[in-house]
Amino acid sequence: MMKANDRPGLSLSGIVIRLDGKRLIDLSATVLPGEVLTVMGPSGSGKSTLLSFIGGFLDPAFQAEGEVSIDGTNLLNLPPEARRAGILFQDPLLFPHMSVGANVAFAIPPDVSGRKQRRRIGSAILAEMDLQGFEARDPATLSGGQKVRVALARVLISRPRLLLLDEPFSKLDTDLRVQMRDLVFVRARDAGLPVILVTHDEADAEAAGGLVYRIDAEGKSHG
Repeated sequence: MMKANDRPGLSLSGIVIRLDGKRLIDLSATVLPGEVLTVMGPSGSGKSTLLSFIGGFLDPAFQAEGEVSIDGTNLLNLPPEARRAGILFQDPLLFPHMSVGANVAFAIPPDVSGRKQRRRIGSAILAEMDLQGFEARDPATLSGGQKVRVALARVLISRPRLLLLDEPFSKLDTDLRVQMRDLVFVRARDAGLPVILVTHDEADAEAAGGLVYRIDAEGKSHG
């Protein structure tokens, strides 16, 4: 198995995304394992559209071209579920009818068999998120920060190959935002995950480190 620093990471080559002929995105970049590429731009500039393209669920109304590969594997030839892109959104999107433990267990890969083993793995990652003993909790009873932690646990337990962050900190208060940024970036770095962060917040970009691409009104990216 290759170590994180031996892997090529995420390669975006000649990515161009258009809507009704208007260019929204035009960029090329390499994101090494554990590093973060931050994409900034005005509302409607196509930042989230880029994540949709990489994840494999771009709306057919958009036209896209270019190459996306992770560790040398062309993602565009794979269906969304095979791309193994972990995604965190503005809202944690926890299943309201499931307990915290069931929310996390939902993302455990199918090759992990046996209820006892799946429960053990789920409890272990919740403990890593400082949520030990939360398995039976109703998501509605959680604080904003706790919900983000559960969402992150659910993403990490799915064994992603890359992490896509669609403004996941934007609805948190300032102190909690700092705490959650640190948690997400440290976990991504420890796991050797290339990360793309979409944000409006300069503080997010500063905390992430790495490259920053700013999308202008013409869809051009400036690193």
